[in-house]
Amino acid sequence: MTAKPALLVASLALIAAIGLWGVVDSAGLVAIASVIVDAYFRSRGWFLMLTVSGMLVFCLWLAFSRFGGIRLGADDDRPEFSTPSWIAMLFAAGMGVGLLFWAVAEPLTHFAFARTAMSAPVAAQQALVTTIFHWGIHAWAIYGTTALIIAYFAFRRGTPMLVSAPIVYLFPRERWARALGWMSDFMAIVAIAIGVGGSIAMGVFQVADGIDVLGGGTGAGAALVGTVFVAMVACYLPALMTDLGSGMAKLSNLAMLLAIGLAVFVVIFGPTEVLLNSVLGSFGQYLTNAIPRGFQTFTFFDDEVATWFKSWTLTYMVWWIAWGPFVGVFVARISKGRTIREFVFGVLIGPTLFSVVWFGVFGGIGLYETLQGAGELATMAAANAERATFALLGRMPFPVVTTLGTIIAAFLFIVTSVVSAAFVLGTFSTGGDPDPRPRIRLIWGVLLGVVGYAMILSGSMDAVKKLIALGALPFVFITVLLMVCLVRALGEETAT
Repeated sequence: MTAKPALLVASLALIAAIGLWGVVDSAGLVAIASVIVDAYFRSRGWFLMLTVSGMLVFCLWLAFSRFGGIRLGADDDRPEFSTPSWIAMLFAAGMGVGLLFWAVAEPLTHFAFARTAMSAPVAAQQALVTTIFHWGIHAWAIYGTTALIIAYFAFRRGTPMLVSAPIVYLFPRERWARALGWMSDFMAIVAIAIGVGGSIAMGVFQVADGIDVLGGGTGAGAALVGTVFVAMVACYLPALMTDLGSGMAKLSNLAMLLAIGLAVFVVIFGPTEVLLNSVLGSFGQYLTNAIPRGFQTFTFFDDEVATWFKSWTLTYMVWWIAWGPFVGVFVARISKGRTIREFVFGVLIGPTLFSVVWFGVFGGIGLYETLQGAGELATMAAANAERATFALLGRMPFPVVTTLGTIIAAFLFIVTSVVSAAFVLGTFSTGGDPDPRPRIRLIWGVLLGVVGYAMILSGSMDAVKKLIALGALPFVFITVLLMVCLVRALGEETAT
């Protein structure tokens, strides 16, 4: 595979510059990101929501259409991984540490906001539905669309695993297609690096606070955060020198098993009936609200609601788009041999159901405590979001064991995500090499660490969200073009 030195040099230079800027002047970088992102959300928020909802409709149409039986590969190819392992790997790459971070804090944050305008029970239900909407089927439609397009062209048409491949393949003689393809890969690299850097910061905050809780502290200091960051980098850099294979699957499965074990533990030792009702009720509410919610932009509400919408819903959608190229390539690599229908249903339904259960349990118990008159968790969520999950576990039996399990799961989720991202960035920046040289992977691992450290220095998750959104905004338009490319290519297929 011929490398593309211009793309490699340009992408490495830009990400290094952003990372160093963030380290030297994190406040200045965040300020500029905030101005750009806020302006985009004001003028193009409707386009963002329309694009995300369009991806969901697109995925469902493909699954139920005559194209659903087409395999991602040759007609006799079959999946390499079992369905449970496949779902665990894509889930760990796509969302892992975020679920641990926001499990309790996000529903309580939405509840506090909604409580000012509606009764407490209604506000609690809306808080859960809103949280699931942010982590549910729309997020996985973004991942699924990108992954499906990359997988189809790579395994069915023999193209490199690049965002640019569909464009260049369909317009091989057009100079504009090559230029647009180059820019698409470049923007994908930027989105991936900044998005994963934000997740590194989130994971470090979470692990550091967990360790601080075990030590009886009241807040993780800079020294502890720095130590966790160094330990995390020290763990993922050696992994970049080896092949991406079964080891990643085992780590992803272990992290998922720990997360599932935590949810089961909370159900058993918490108010079981309340939590099961919470899961069932939020699932029903989500089913009836998911599609309409994807087209809601809160046009005629006051500035406070508009600010909340931009800070949460729009930011989440852009966050998933930022991770779209990374998760897309990774999921594509592990999905060869599956039919389009099997792929779509697996990507959309499996992780979404887990999110419903997860937030129904952890969000449910946090809301239950708040509605019973004990507001410590709500106060914690407002002041220190990364500590809310640990505060909940501290109120239950065996707090040391569950806190330690959460720390390990968060650590594994971040390590697997960074290793996978470095492989994908190496693939993109070398023109589609499916196994980039260890040196290239190592360079990307170091740069991801620099970007993650810059995010940590920003000091808050709000700042991290702004930086991630800044990296993803240009890629929104590329996703629309990629869907058009897939439709054109499928039109040449014979029904199966």
